[in-house]
Amino acid sequence: MDPVNRCSWAVGDLMTRYHDTEWGRPEHNDNRLYEFLVLQGAQAGLSWSTILNKREGYRSAFAGFDPTVVVAYTDQDVQSILHDSRIVRNRRKIESAINNAARFLEVQKEYGSFDRYIWELSGGPVKNSFKDHSELPAATPVSSRMSLSLRSHGFTFVGPVMCYAFMQAAGMVNDHTAKCFLYQV
Repeated sequence: MDPVNRCSWAVGDLMTRYHDTEWGRPEHNDNRLYEFLVLQGAQAGLSWSTILNKREGYRSAFAGFDPTVVVAYTDQDVQSILHDSRIVRNRRKIESAINNAARFLEVQKEYGSFDRYIWELSGGPVKNSFKDHSELPAATPVSSRMSLSLRSHGFTFVGPVMCYAFMQAAGMVNDHTAKCFLYQV
């Protein structure tokens, strides 16, 4: 039995590893931020563990999450990805990842980096003090503003709930519960 206190959702090897090494840690690498956007968009309506189990498939299908490659994907590429059982085969989500690569590159050009743009929107890092995972909000006024801004730039699959999950994943908000060993990190 692992004596370490973790957030209650970090169950199983994959979720525990993700919790302990990634979730809630400030991320400033543009390609990693694009990865989080793609994966959070893919997660819509599904469990996060489903997406983490398919992460390597996504890395393969989306060129290691390199938006400069993904932006050039064609209808033929979409058809090929739709036959890849290693990912969630949803046409709208696949097309969103390609669309968002183009929008991502536009934001990079306009702001100098996606990191600068998105972190300014987040106002983070913010550290919350929730006692239990059930207290975490699904969305916040900040994630709603982020959603509106991303949509104004043409991004898709970026609703307020997805944006809040993105903020948690990228460490813009630290939602490790107060009893979690990572709360103080």
